Amino acid sequence: MSEAVVDDIVAVLPPLLQSLQALSYVARYLNPPDFDRVMADVGSPDQMLQAARAQLTNWPADFAHIRTAFDAASDAALAAFAGLRAVQQGQGDFVAVFRALRHMPRALEALYPLAGALPPVSDFFLVPDVRDDDALTQRLAQPPAANTGVFHDHNERGERGGFSLYVPEYYARDRTWPLVMALHGGHGHGRDFLWSWVRDARSFGAILVAPTATGRTWALMGEDTDTPNLTRILEIVRTRFNVDASRMLLTGMSDGGTFCYVSGLERSSPFTHLAPVAATFHPLMAELADRDRLHGLPIHIVHGRLDWMFPVEIARHADEALAHAGADVTYREINDLSHCYPREINGELLGWINSK
Repeated sequence: MSEAVVDDIVAVLPPLLQSLQALSYVARYLNPPDFDRVMADVGSPDQMLQAARAQLTNWPADFAHIRTAFDAASDAALAAFAGLRAVQQGQGDFVAVFRALRHMPRALEALYPLAGALPPVSDFFLVPDVRDDDALTQRLAQPPAANTGVFHDHNERGERGGFSLYVPEYYARDRTWPLVMALHGGHGHGRDFLWSWVRDARSFGAILVAPTATGRTWALMGEDTDTPNLTRILEIVRTRFNVDASRMLLTGMSDGGTFCYVSGLERSSPFTHLAPVAATFHPLMAELADRDRLHGLPIHIVHGRLDWMFPVEIARHADEALAHAGADVTYREINDLSHCYPREINGELLGWINSK
């Protein structure tokens, strides 16, 4: 690698990673009354990224793949910040904030292929607690096993009903692996929601599936076209990989969390654990659920006390109703969480499915 390329990487990578970390912070702590404060908290890493990019030199063709990844990730991160800054300046509403944040998973998708070549990128895609784990570092330093990493099956962003998949690069078929099926929120997409979980699946060793609803959101009313599709997707993954049938988690955010109840409480559901996050709930869900299915079923409810879409009282009632119906309920209420996805609970959920 030429000295000029190394200098450019050293100049651009830190502000790029800082910008992505800042966007993650905004996504985690987003709450309408706190938007200006949250933006003040993250500072201006986007300005540092713009300044570093302006100084980049031309790279030899041998390193075009790295430059392409850097450019795509930087473009997406800067587009996200541009949208957020516009709202700060009164040029959009809160919906525009969510629209701006849709650029973040695209940046992560562009950057991830460099994790195997650049240690700072690899560390970025690990949870901090395992970055000094020598055994994991050694596993990740090996050539990736066949058919591992990130895949998309009929899951371009204009498509519905497909799925995205992450399999840890150190996957081996000689043991069983826990599986996480993570459902996006209303009007979302599995290809984007995958990145809410990749870091934890890579850190702790789990197969991750992120389907996309067959419609604009999950089948919460009317004909259920999504449960058969989830079953189809699960069977595809289980055919290809050695999944532990006793550790299959169905989780999701907002409408995806609600659909965890709708689909996961069905008697025929193959999932062994449910973890709805920021979901709504009706007591009839517990009353109409199959008694045998509910009895002892591990359910981990996660909800924010500041949730402005589905007030926290809904989750508290779900906790009571499901426990009364015989489920094995764990309830986690997060004081500083609004209607956002708290990635910090992913490791906890993986530990939970390993212990139940």
